[in-house]
Amino acid sequence: MERKYDFIIIGSGIAGLFFAQKIASMLPDRTVAVITKKRETESNTNYAQGGIASVMSRNDSFELHVADTLQVGAGLCRRSIVEDIVRLGPLTIKKLVDVGVKFTTMRGGYDLGREGGHSTNRVVHAADLTGREIERALLTACRRKKNLDMFRDTIALDLITYIHRGRRRCGGVYTFSEKKHEFSSFYSPVTMLATGGIGQVYYHTTNPTIATGDGIAMAYRAGARVANLEFVQFHPTTLYSTKQRPFLISEAVRGEGGVLRNSAGVKFMKKYHPQKDLAPRDIVARAIDNELKKTGEEYVYLDISHRPASFIKRRFPNIFKECLRRNLDITKDPLPVVPSAHYVCGGVMADLYGRTDIDGLYVCGESACTGMHGANRLASNSLLEAVVMADFAAEAAMDFREKKTFPDVPPADEWLHSSIRKMSDRIVISHDRLEIRRLMSDFLGIVRSKNRLKMAHERVKVILKSINSYYLSQPASYGIVELRNIALVAELIIRCASWRMESRGLHYIVDYPDMDDSKWKRDTILKPPNFKAARRGSGKRR
Repeated sequence: MERKYDFIIIGSGIAGLFFAQKIASMLPDRTVAVITKKRETESNTNYAQGGIASVMSRNDSFELHVADTLQVGAGLCRRSIVEDIVRLGPLTIKKLVDVGVKFTTMRGGYDLGREGGHSTNRVVHAADLTGREIERALLTACRRKKNLDMFRDTIALDLITYIHRGRRRCGGVYTFSEKKHEFSSFYSPVTMLATGGIGQVYYHTTNPTIATGDGIAMAYRAGARVANLEFVQFHPTTLYSTKQRPFLISEAVRGEGGVLRNSAGVKFMKKYHPQKDLAPRDIVARAIDNELKKTGEEYVYLDISHRPASFIKRRFPNIFKECLRRNLDITKDPLPVVPSAHYVCGGVMADLYGRTDIDGLYVCGESACTGMHGANRLASNSLLEAVVMADFAAEAAMDFREKKTFPDVPPADEWLHSSIRKMSDRIVISHDRLEIRRLMSDFLGIVRSKNRLKMAHERVKVILKSINSYYLSQPASYGIVELRNIALVAELIIRCASWRMESRGLHYIVDYPDMDDSKWKRDTILKPPNFKAARRGSGKRR
Protein backbone atom coordinates (compact mmCIF):
# COMPACT_ATOMS: atom_id res chain seq x y z
CA MET A 1 0.00 0.00 0.00
CA GLU A 2 1.26 3.47 -0.87
CA ARG A 3 0.55 6.60 1.15
CA LYS A 4 1.66 10.21 0.72
CA TYR A 5 2.05 12.80 3.48
CA ASP A 6 3.71 16.18 3.80
CA PHE A 7 5.43 15.14 7.05
CA ILE A 8 6.17 11.71 8.49
CA ILE A 9 7.21 11.15 12.11
CA ILE A 10 8.55 7.76 13.20
CA GLY A 11 8.09 7.39 16.96
CA SER A 12 5.60 8.70 19.49
CA GLY A 13 7.73 9.94 22.38
CA ILE A 14 8.07 13.54 23.49
CA ALA A 15 10.23 14.59 20.52
CA GLY A 16 8.03 13.06 17.85
CA LEU A 17 4.73 14.20 19.35
CA PHE A 18 5.87 17.77 20.01
CA PHE A 19 7.15 18.00 16.43
CA ALA A 20 3.91 16.51 15.06
CA GLN A 21 1.46 18.68 16.98
CA LYS A 22 3.39 21.88 16.22
CA ILE A 23 3.43 21.27 12.48
CA ALA A 24 -0.18 20.10 12.41
CA SER A 25 -1.17 23.30 14.24
CA MET A 26 0.85 25.73 12.15
CA LEU A 27 0.10 24.11 8.79
CA PRO A 28 -3.52 22.92 8.96
CA ASP A 29 -3.59 22.41 5.19
CA ARG A 30 -0.64 19.96 5.31
CA THR A 31 -0.88 16.27 6.18
CA VAL A 32 1.05 14.68 9.04
CA ALA A 33 1.54 10.99 9.84
CA VAL A 34 2.88 9.54 13.10
CA ILE A 35 4.09 5.94 12.83
CA THR A 36 4.57 3.92 16.02
CA LYS A 37 5.24 0.22 16.24
CA LYS A 38 3.22 -0.36 19.40
CA ARG A 39 0.69 1.74 21.26
CA GLU A 40 1.39 5.46 21.02
CA THR A 41 1.95 5.57 24.79
CA GLU A 42 4.75 2.98 24.69
CA SER A 43 7.93 5.06 24.68
CA ASN A 44 10.92 6.02 26.81
CA THR A 45 9.15 9.32 27.49
CA ASN A 46 6.32 7.49 29.23
CA TYR A 47 8.81 5.85 31.61
CA ALA A 48 10.67 9.06 32.48
CA GLN A 49 10.06 9.72 36.18
CA GLY A 50 12.40 12.59 37.01
CA GLY A 51 11.53 15.71 35.04
CA ILE A 52 12.92 18.50 32.89
CA ALA A 53 15.95 20.52 33.98
CA SER A 54 15.39 24.25 33.63
CA VAL A 55 16.51 27.44 35.33
CA MET A 56 13.36 28.52 37.19
CA SER A 57 14.51 30.04 40.50
CA ARG A 58 16.44 33.05 41.78
CA ASN A 59 19.03 30.72 43.27
CA ASP A 60 19.89 29.39 39.81
CA SER A 61 21.31 30.80 36.58
CA PHE A 62 21.88 29.79 32.99
CA GLU A 63 25.61 29.92 33.66
CA LEU A 64 25.29 27.39 36.50
CA HIS A 65 23.15 25.03 34.41
CA VAL A 66 25.61 25.25 31.50
CA ALA A 67 28.56 24.68 33.84
CA ASP A 68 26.92 21.59 35.39
CA THR A 69 26.18 20.18 31.93
CA LEU A 70 29.72 20.75 30.70
CA GLN A 71 31.22 19.30 33.87
CA VAL A 72 29.22 16.09 33.63
CA GLY A 73 29.80 15.87 29.86
CA ALA A 74 33.55 15.35 30.49
CA GLY A 75 34.86 17.68 27.82
CA LEU A 76 32.82 16.48 24.84
CA CYS A 77 29.76 18.73 25.10
CA ARG A 78 29.36 21.27 22.31
CA ARG A 79 29.21 24.50 24.32
CA SER A 80 27.15 26.48 21.78
CA ILE A 81 24.50 23.74 21.69
CA VAL A 82 24.42 23.52 25.50
CA GLU A 83 24.05 27.29 25.87
CA ASP A 84 21.25 27.51 23.28
CA ILE A 85 19.25 24.67 24.82
CA VAL A 86 19.74 25.73 28.45
CA ARG A 87 18.66 29.32 27.77
CA LEU A 88 15.47 28.04 26.17
CA GLY A 89 14.56 26.01 29.27
CA PRO A 90 11.99 28.41 30.80
CA LEU A 91 10.32 29.01 27.42
CA THR A 92 10.21 25.25 26.85
CA ILE A 93 8.41 24.72 30.15
CA LYS A 94 5.90 27.41 29.15
CA LYS A 95 5.29 25.78 25.78
CA LEU A 96 4.60 22.43 27.45
CA VAL A 97 2.21 24.08 29.90
CA ASP A 98 0.47 25.75 26.96
CA VAL A 99 0.01 22.33 25.36
CA GLY A 100 -1.61 21.10 28.57
CA VAL A 101 1.14 19.60 30.74
CA LYS A 102 0.40 19.95 34.46
CA PHE A 103 3.62 20.18 36.46
CA THR A 104 3.73 19.91 40.25
CA THR A 105 3.60 23.30 41.96
CA MET A 106 4.31 24.50 45.48
CA ARG A 107 3.51 27.87 47.05
CA GLY A 108 2.65 29.47 43.72
CA GLY A 109 5.72 28.23 41.85
CA TYR A 110 7.07 25.01 40.42
CA ASP A 111 8.24 22.38 42.87
CA LEU A 112 11.87 22.04 41.80
CA GLY A 113 13.65 18.76 42.46
CA ARG A 114 17.36 18.05 42.45
CA GLU A 115 19.26 15.19 40.83
CA GLY A 116 22.84 13.99 40.53
CA GLY A 117 25.32 16.42 38.99
CA HIS A 118 23.12 19.50 39.53
CA SER A 119 24.45 22.25 41.78
CA THR A 120 20.96 23.37 42.80
CA ASN A 121 17.28 22.45 42.55
CA ARG A 122 16.10 22.93 38.96
CA VAL A 123 14.12 19.84 37.91
CA VAL A 124 10.53 20.67 36.98
CA HIS A 125 8.39 17.57 37.43
CA ALA A 126 4.89 16.15 37.58
CA ALA A 127 5.13 14.14 40.81
CA ASP A 128 7.25 11.11 39.82
CA LEU A 129 5.45 10.49 36.51
CA THR A 130 6.67 13.45 34.47
CA GLY A 131 7.08 11.51 31.23
CA ARG A 132 3.60 10.05 31.42
CA GLU A 133 2.04 13.48 32.03
CA ILE A 134 3.89 15.03 29.08
CA GLU A 135 2.89 12.11 26.87
CA ARG A 136 -0.75 12.50 27.91
CA ALA A 137 -0.84 16.19 27.06
CA LEU A 138 0.95 15.84 23.73
CA LEU A 139 -1.20 12.90 22.64
CA THR A 140 -4.33 14.84 23.50
CA ALA A 141 -3.07 17.75 21.39
CA CYS A 142 -2.26 15.43 18.47
CA ARG A 143 -5.63 13.69 18.57
CA ARG A 144 -7.36 17.05 18.16
CA LYS A 145 -5.62 17.70 14.83
CA LYS A 146 -7.77 16.71 11.85
CA ASN A 147 -4.75 16.73 9.54
CA LEU A 148 -2.78 14.26 11.69
CA ASP A 149 -3.07 10.48 11.29
CA MET A 150 -1.70 8.01 13.82
CA PHE A 151 -0.54 4.60 12.56
CA ARG A 152 -0.24 2.21 15.51
CA ASP A 153 1.26 -1.28 15.47
CA THR A 154 3.35 -0.33 12.46
CA ILE A 155 7.11 -0.88 12.39
CA ALA A 156 9.51 1.06 10.16
CA LEU A 157 11.72 -1.20 8.04
CA ASP A 158 14.05 1.15 6.19
CA LEU A 159 14.20 4.70 4.94
CA ILE A 160 13.48 5.48 1.30
CA THR A 161 16.47 7.32 -0.12
CA TYR A 162 17.41 8.48 -3.60
CA ILE A 163 19.88 10.79 -5.31
CA HIS A 164 18.62 14.21 -6.40
CA ARG A 165 21.06 16.58 -8.14
CA GLY A 166 24.00 14.75 -6.66
CA ARG A 167 22.57 14.85 -3.12
CA ARG A 168 21.16 11.99 -1.10
CA ARG A 169 17.58 12.72 -0.13
CA CYS A 170 15.08 10.91 2.07
CA GLY A 171 11.70 10.29 0.46
CA GLY A 172 9.91 8.48 3.26
CA VAL A 173 9.92 5.05 4.86
CA TYR A 174 8.87 1.46 4.25
CA THR A 175 6.76 -0.08 7.00
CA PHE A 176 5.20 -3.37 8.02
CA SER A 177 2.13 -4.11 10.13
CA GLU A 178 2.38 -7.53 11.76
CA LYS A 179 -1.26 -7.39 12.84
CA LYS A 180 -2.48 -6.77 9.28
CA HIS A 181 0.49 -8.53 7.64
CA GLU A 182 0.74 -5.54 5.34
CA PHE A 183 3.68 -3.72 3.80
CA SER A 184 3.33 0.00 3.08
CA SER A 185 5.36 2.75 1.45
CA PHE A 186 5.01 6.15 3.13
CA TYR A 187 6.26 8.89 0.81
CA SER A 188 7.08 12.36 2.08
CA PRO A 189 9.55 15.22 1.52
CA VAL A 190 10.15 15.31 5.30
CA THR A 191 10.84 12.32 7.56
CA MET A 192 11.48 12.75 11.28
CA LEU A 193 13.24 10.01 13.24
CA ALA A 194 12.14 10.10 16.88
CA THR A 195 12.50 6.43 17.71
CA GLY A 196 14.12 6.73 21.14
CA GLY A 197 16.96 4.72 22.60
CA ILE A 198 18.83 1.43 22.40
CA GLY A 199 18.18 -0.12 25.83
CA GLN A 200 17.08 -3.49 24.47
CA VAL A 201 20.59 -4.01 23.12
CA TYR A 202 21.43 -4.78 26.77
CA TYR A 203 20.11 -7.51 29.04
CA HIS A 204 19.56 -5.22 32.05
CA THR A 205 17.72 -2.07 30.97
CA THR A 206 15.17 0.43 32.20
CA ASN A 207 13.84 0.91 28.66
CA PRO A 208 10.60 -0.57 27.31
CA THR A 209 10.74 -3.49 24.87
CA ILE A 210 10.37 -1.16 21.86
CA ALA A 211 13.75 0.55 22.48
CA THR A 212 15.70 -1.45 19.90
CA GLY A 213 17.70 1.35 18.25
CA ASP A 214 15.58 1.30 15.07
CA GLY A 215 16.17 4.93 14.10
CA ILE A 216 19.93 4.78 14.53
CA ALA A 217 20.14 1.53 12.54
CA MET A 218 17.92 2.81 9.71
CA ALA A 219 19.78 6.12 9.43
CA TYR A 220 23.17 4.37 9.29
CA ARG A 221 21.97 1.96 6.62
CA ALA A 222 20.61 4.92 4.66
CA GLY A 223 23.98 6.71 4.66
CA ALA A 224 23.96 9.02 7.70
CA ARG A 225 26.85 9.22 10.14
CA VAL A 226 26.49 8.18 13.77
CA ALA A 227 28.67 9.26 16.68
CA ASN A 228 29.61 8.66 20.34
CA LEU A 229 27.68 5.40 20.74
CA GLU A 230 30.22 4.14 23.28
CA PHE A 231 28.68 6.49 25.82
CA VAL A 232 25.84 4.37 27.17
CA GLN A 233 24.51 5.68 30.46
CA PHE A 234 23.60 3.12 33.10
CA HIS A 235 20.97 4.31 35.53
CA PRO A 236 22.44 3.46 38.95
CA THR A 237 19.20 2.49 40.67
CA THR A 238 16.87 -0.01 39.02
CA LEU A 239 14.81 -2.11 41.40
CA TYR A 240 16.38 -5.57 41.53
CA SER A 241 14.12 -8.47 40.61
CA THR A 242 14.67 -11.85 38.99
CA LYS A 243 11.00 -12.39 38.14
CA GLN A 244 9.36 -9.03 37.36
CA ARG A 245 10.06 -6.36 34.76
CA PRO A 246 12.75 -3.80 35.65
CA PHE A 247 11.46 -0.73 37.46
CA LEU A 248 13.47 2.47 37.60
CA ILE A 249 13.89 4.22 40.94
CA SER A 250 14.21 7.88 40.01
CA GLU A 251 17.41 9.76 40.73
CA ALA A 252 15.15 12.27 42.43
CA VAL A 253 14.96 9.83 45.36
CA ARG A 254 18.62 10.53 46.05
CA GLY A 255 17.97 14.19 45.32
CA GLU A 256 15.49 14.18 48.22
CA GLY A 257 17.93 12.56 50.64
CA GLY A 258 18.06 8.89 49.65
CA VAL A 259 21.40 7.19 50.36
CA LEU A 260 23.12 4.11 48.99
CA ARG A 261 24.23 1.37 51.38
CA ASN A 262 26.11 -1.88 50.85
CA SER A 263 24.96 -5.27 52.10
CA ALA A 264 26.33 -4.42 55.59
CA GLY A 265 24.16 -1.30 55.70
CA VAL A 266 27.15 1.05 55.36
CA LYS A 267 26.97 4.21 53.27
CA PHE A 268 29.71 4.02 50.64
CA MET A 269 29.40 6.93 48.19
CA LYS A 270 31.61 9.25 50.29
CA LYS A 271 34.55 7.07 49.22
CA TYR A 272 33.95 7.78 45.54
CA HIS A 273 32.96 11.44 45.09
CA PRO A 274 32.67 14.72 47.08
CA GLN A 275 28.98 14.96 46.15
CA LYS A 276 28.42 11.50 47.63
CA ASP A 277 25.01 10.15 46.61
CA LEU A 278 24.42 13.14 44.33
CA ALA A 279 27.47 12.43 42.18
CA PRO A 280 26.96 12.14 38.39
CA ARG A 281 25.44 8.91 37.18
CA ASP A 282 28.62 7.40 35.73
CA ILE A 283 30.39 7.82 39.07
CA VAL A 284 27.49 6.29 41.02
CA ALA A 285 27.09 3.37 38.60
CA ARG A 286 30.80 2.51 38.73
CA ALA A 287 30.78 2.84 42.52
CA ILE A 288 27.91 0.35 42.78
CA ASP A 289 29.63 -1.98 40.30
CA ASN A 290 32.80 -1.86 42.38
CA GLU A 291 30.92 -2.55 45.63
CA LEU A 292 29.16 -5.54 44.09
CA LYS A 293 32.41 -6.98 42.80
CA LYS A 294 34.02 -6.58 46.24
CA THR A 295 31.17 -8.24 48.11
CA GLY A 296 29.94 -10.72 45.53
CA GLU A 297 26.39 -9.52 46.13
CA GLU A 298 23.89 -8.96 43.32
CA TYR A 299 22.57 -5.59 44.52
CA VAL A 300 23.07 -2.69 46.91
CA TYR A 301 20.39 -0.77 48.82
CA LEU A 302 18.81 2.63 48.30
CA ASP A 303 17.38 3.97 51.55
CA ILE A 304 15.09 6.98 52.01
CA SER A 305 13.15 5.55 54.96
CA HIS A 306 14.58 8.24 57.27
CA ARG A 307 12.41 10.88 55.56
CA PRO A 308 8.79 11.36 56.77
CA ALA A 309 6.41 8.79 55.30
CA SER A 310 3.93 11.51 54.33
CA PHE A 311 6.60 13.33 52.32
CA ILE A 312 7.70 10.15 50.50
CA LYS A 313 4.13 9.25 49.53
CA ARG A 314 3.44 12.78 48.27
CA ARG A 315 6.72 13.21 46.37
CA PHE A 316 6.95 9.68 44.95
CA PRO A 317 3.40 8.32 44.69
CA ASN A 318 4.08 6.03 41.74
CA ILE A 319 7.31 4.61 43.14
CA PHE A 320 5.62 4.05 46.50
CA LYS A 321 2.69 2.18 44.90
CA GLU A 322 4.84 0.06 42.58
CA CYS A 323 7.24 -0.94 45.36
CA LEU A 324 4.31 -1.76 47.64
CA ARG A 325 2.92 -3.97 44.87
CA ARG A 326 6.24 -5.83 45.04
CA ASN A 327 6.00 -6.16 48.83
CA LEU A 328 8.46 -3.34 49.53
CA ASP A 329 7.49 -0.30 51.58
CA ILE A 330 9.79 2.55 50.57
CA THR A 331 8.81 4.46 53.74
CA LYS A 332 10.25 1.62 55.86
CA ASP A 333 12.42 -0.64 53.71
CA PRO A 334 15.71 -0.01 51.89
CA LEU A 335 15.27 -0.96 48.23
CA PRO A 336 17.55 -3.49 46.46
CA VAL A 337 18.91 -1.76 43.34
CA VAL A 338 21.31 -2.46 40.45
CA PRO A 339 22.57 -0.34 37.51
CA SER A 340 20.83 -0.89 34.15
CA ALA A 341 21.32 0.48 30.62
CA HIS A 342 19.25 3.64 30.49
CA TYR A 343 20.27 6.22 27.88
CA VAL A 344 22.68 6.53 24.96
CA CYS A 345 24.43 9.89 24.63
CA GLY A 346 25.39 9.23 21.01
CA GLY A 347 23.23 8.71 17.96
CA VAL A 348 22.63 10.04 14.46
CA MET A 349 24.73 13.17 13.92
CA ALA A 350 22.53 16.25 13.76
CA ASP A 351 22.51 19.98 14.41
CA LEU A 352 20.15 21.84 16.73
CA TYR A 353 17.53 21.84 13.96
CA GLY A 354 17.60 18.05 13.71
CA ARG A 355 19.18 18.12 10.24
CA THR A 356 21.24 15.08 9.28
CA ASP A 357 23.57 14.15 6.43
CA ILE A 358 20.54 13.27 4.29
CA ASP A 359 18.29 16.03 2.92
CA GLY A 360 14.75 15.72 4.21
CA LEU A 361 15.75 13.44 7.10
CA TYR A 362 15.51 14.92 10.59
CA VAL A 363 16.23 13.37 13.96
CA CYS A 364 15.31 14.42 17.51
CA GLY A 365 15.53 13.13 21.05
CA GLU A 366 17.61 10.17 22.16
CA SER A 367 18.21 9.00 18.58
CA ALA A 368 20.18 12.19 17.88
CA CYS A 369 23.72 13.23 18.71
CA THR A 370 24.00 17.03 18.84
CA GLY A 371 26.80 17.45 21.37
CA MET A 372 24.41 18.41 24.18
CA HIS A 373 25.31 15.48 26.40
CA GLY A 374 28.96 14.91 25.54
CA ALA A 375 30.41 11.84 27.22
CA ASN A 376 27.76 11.72 29.96
CA ARG A 377 24.25 13.16 30.21
CA LEU A 378 23.32 15.46 33.08
CA ALA A 379 20.15 14.12 34.67
CA SER A 380 16.86 15.50 33.24
CA ASN A 381 18.58 17.28 30.37
CA SER A 382 17.21 14.74 27.89
CA LEU A 383 13.57 15.82 27.89
CA LEU A 384 14.72 19.44 27.65
CA GLU A 385 16.87 18.68 24.60
CA ALA A 386 14.08 16.63 23.00
CA VAL A 387 11.52 19.46 23.15
CA VAL A 388 13.93 22.22 22.11
CA MET A 389 15.20 20.14 19.17
CA ALA A 390 11.67 19.20 18.10
CA ASP A 391 10.67 22.86 18.23
CA PHE A 392 13.64 23.97 16.11
CA ALA A 393 13.33 20.99 13.76
CA ALA A 394 9.66 21.77 13.10
CA GLU A 395 10.61 25.28 11.94
CA ALA A 396 13.38 23.94 9.68
CA ALA A 397 11.24 21.11 8.32
CA MET A 398 8.32 23.40 7.48
CA ASP A 399 10.68 25.68 5.57
CA PHE A 400 12.19 22.66 3.77
CA ARG A 401 8.73 21.30 2.86
CA GLU A 402 7.61 24.59 1.32
CA LYS A 403 10.63 24.55 -0.98
CA LYS A 404 10.53 20.85 -1.94
CA THR A 405 8.07 18.75 -3.89
CA PHE A 406 7.07 15.17 -3.23
CA PRO A 407 9.86 12.78 -4.18
CA ASP A 408 9.67 11.16 -7.60
CA VAL A 409 10.39 7.58 -6.61
CA PRO A 410 10.29 4.22 -8.43
CA PRO A 411 7.50 1.69 -7.74
CA ALA A 412 7.62 0.09 -4.31
CA ASP A 413 8.44 -3.35 -5.72
CA GLU A 414 11.72 -1.99 -7.06
CA TRP A 415 12.65 -0.26 -3.82
CA LEU A 416 11.41 -2.54 -1.10
CA HIS A 417 14.84 -4.05 -0.56
CA SER A 418 14.17 -4.20 3.16
CA SER A 419 10.94 -6.20 2.91
CA ILE A 420 10.75 -9.87 3.73
CA ARG A 421 8.99 -11.54 0.85
CA LYS A 422 10.65 -14.92 0.28
CA MET A 423 9.05 -17.64 2.34
CA SER A 424 10.99 -20.44 4.00
CA ASP A 425 11.02 -22.25 7.32
CA ARG A 426 10.76 -19.95 10.32
CA ILE A 427 13.73 -19.92 12.68
CA VAL A 428 13.89 -19.17 16.36
CA ILE A 429 15.25 -15.63 16.78
CA SER A 430 14.94 -15.30 20.54
CA HIS A 431 18.26 -17.12 21.06
CA ASP A 432 20.28 -14.61 19.00
CA ARG A 433 18.52 -11.65 20.62
CA LEU A 434 19.22 -12.98 24.11
CA GLU A 435 22.83 -13.79 23.24
CA ILE A 436 23.49 -10.26 21.96
CA ARG A 437 21.88 -8.67 25.02
CA ARG A 438 23.83 -10.83 27.48
CA LEU A 439 27.04 -10.28 25.52
CA MET A 440 26.60 -6.52 25.59
CA SER A 441 25.79 -6.43 29.31
CA ASP A 442 28.79 -8.62 30.15
CA PHE A 443 31.38 -7.10 27.78
CA LEU A 444 30.12 -3.56 27.02
CA GLY A 445 28.77 -2.67 30.43
CA ILE A 446 29.96 -0.22 33.04
CA VAL A 447 33.59 -1.42 32.99
CA ARG A 448 35.24 -2.61 29.77
CA SER A 449 38.55 -4.03 28.55
CA LYS A 450 40.36 -4.32 25.21
CA ASN A 451 40.17 -8.10 25.26
CA ARG A 452 36.46 -8.16 25.99
CA LEU A 453 35.75 -5.59 23.30
CA LYS A 454 37.61 -7.72 20.78
CA MET A 455 35.77 -10.89 21.75
CA ALA A 456 32.42 -9.13 21.67
CA HIS A 457 33.09 -7.66 18.24
CA GLU A 458 34.06 -10.99 16.73
CA ARG A 459 30.93 -12.67 18.04
CA VAL A 460 28.54 -9.85 17.09
CA LYS A 461 29.95 -9.72 13.53
CA VAL A 462 29.15 -13.41 13.11
CA ILE A 463 25.62 -12.94 14.45
CA LEU A 464 25.06 -9.83 12.31
CA LYS A 465 26.17 -11.63 9.17
CA SER A 466 23.83 -14.51 9.94
CA ILE A 467 20.93 -12.15 10.63
CA ASN A 468 21.43 -10.21 7.41
CA SER A 469 21.52 -13.44 5.41
CA TYR A 470 18.19 -14.71 6.72
CA TYR A 471 16.48 -11.33 7.05
CA LEU A 472 15.43 -11.42 3.39
CA SER A 473 14.47 -15.08 3.46
CA GLN A 474 12.13 -15.25 6.41
CA PRO A 475 8.44 -14.43 6.81
CA ALA A 476 7.98 -10.93 8.12
CA SER A 477 7.81 -10.35 11.89
CA TYR A 478 8.64 -7.57 14.30
CA GLY A 479 11.09 -9.91 15.99
CA ILE A 480 13.24 -10.30 12.88
CA VAL A 481 13.17 -6.57 12.12
CA GLU A 482 14.13 -5.64 15.68
CA LEU A 483 16.84 -8.31 15.86
CA ARG A 484 18.44 -6.91 12.71
CA ASN A 485 18.52 -3.42 14.26
CA ILE A 486 19.73 -4.63 17.66
CA ALA A 487 22.62 -6.51 16.05
CA LEU A 488 23.70 -3.52 13.94
CA VAL A 489 23.51 -1.06 16.85
CA ALA A 490 25.47 -3.48 19.06
CA GLU A 491 28.18 -3.65 16.42
CA LEU A 492 28.28 0.16 16.12
CA ILE A 493 28.57 0.55 19.90
CA ILE A 494 31.46 -1.92 19.98
CA ARG A 495 33.25 -0.15 17.13
CA CYS A 496 32.97 3.21 18.89
CA ALA A 497 34.14 1.74 22.21
CA SER A 498 37.09 -0.04 20.55
CA TRP A 499 38.19 3.15 18.83
CA ARG A 500 38.34 5.27 22.01
CA MET A 501 41.53 4.32 23.84
CA GLU A 502 40.92 6.31 27.01
CA SER A 503 38.39 6.45 29.83
CA ARG A 504 35.99 9.38 29.60
CA GLY A 505 32.51 9.88 31.01
CA LEU A 506 30.44 6.76 30.52
CA HIS A 507 33.21 4.88 28.73
CA TYR A 508 35.54 3.28 31.27
CA ILE A 509 38.15 0.83 29.98
CA VAL A 510 40.61 -0.75 32.40
CA ASP A 511 43.44 -0.77 29.83
CA TYR A 512 43.27 3.03 29.55
CA PRO A 513 41.96 4.25 32.93
CA ASP A 514 42.83 7.92 32.39
CA MET A 515 41.28 10.65 30.27
CA ASP A 516 43.57 11.88 27.47
CA ASP A 517 42.54 15.29 26.09
CA SER A 518 45.59 15.50 23.84
CA LYS A 519 44.37 12.64 21.64
CA TRP A 520 40.74 11.85 22.41
CA LYS A 521 38.91 15.08 23.14
CA ARG A 522 36.82 14.54 20.03
CA ASP A 523 33.73 12.73 18.83
CA THR A 524 33.81 9.11 17.77
CA ILE A 525 32.28 9.32 14.28
CA LEU A 526 31.36 6.30 12.16
CA LYS A 527 30.74 6.79 8.45
CA PRO A 528 28.57 4.20 6.67
CA PRO A 529 29.91 2.70 3.42
CA ASN A 530 27.39 4.75 1.39
CA PHE A 531 28.12 8.05 3.18
CA LYS A 532 28.38 11.17 1.06
CA ALA A 533 29.58 14.42 2.63
CA ALA A 534 26.77 16.88 3.27
CA ARG A 535 26.73 20.28 1.65
CA ARG A 536 26.86 23.01 4.26
CA GLY A 537 23.71 25.10 4.19
CA SER A 538 22.59 28.23 5.95
CA GLY A 539 21.87 28.34 9.66
CA LYS A 540 23.58 26.42 12.41
CA ARG A 541 24.94 23.06 11.34
CA ARG A 542 27.14 20.65 13.11
